[in-house]
Amino acid sequence: MGCDYCSKLEEYNFGDFLWESPFWIVFLAPNQSNLGTCVIALKRKEKFLSDVTPEEWLDFVELVNKLECALKNSFNATMFNWGTLMNSFYLEDTLEPHLHWHFIPRYNHEVELEGVIFQDPFFGYMRPRPPKNISSDIRHKIQEKILRELK
Repeated sequence: MGCDYCSKLEEYNFGDFLWESPFWIVFLAPNQSNLGTCVIALKRKEKFLSDVTPEEWLDFVELVNKLECALKNSFNATMFNWGTLMNSFYLEDTLEPHLHWHFIPRYNHEVELEGVIFQDPFFGYMRPRPPKNISSDIRHKIQEKILRELK
């Protein structure tokens, strides 16, 4: 990881490091209630989308293509939700705001991975879901499948 600030984000529990591009870093999110959910952070300290450089945007477009293809190929994801929600950074006792995206694959079918069933009961809607408890072994299998497709 090239960015000291992103190292802090990893400690802040954006998730486990998964992959990086020249300008963005991808974490496998802690909550896998939607299989393959990731957090993508800009590798430099920035607060606003309006301050992303043209080079960073071009790199982001490539990352979107790679990540969406990886999840389609790995788990047959049906569609994807992308969002940049900075609200929690403005609560007390948090890190300074840092531009990041939430990537949430959505499924209109069950996905089975090593005997664990992942369901998306609110497909077509955006409803909060409690964290899905999975073993570190299953988490590692998710990472491996996505990484195979990102390479």
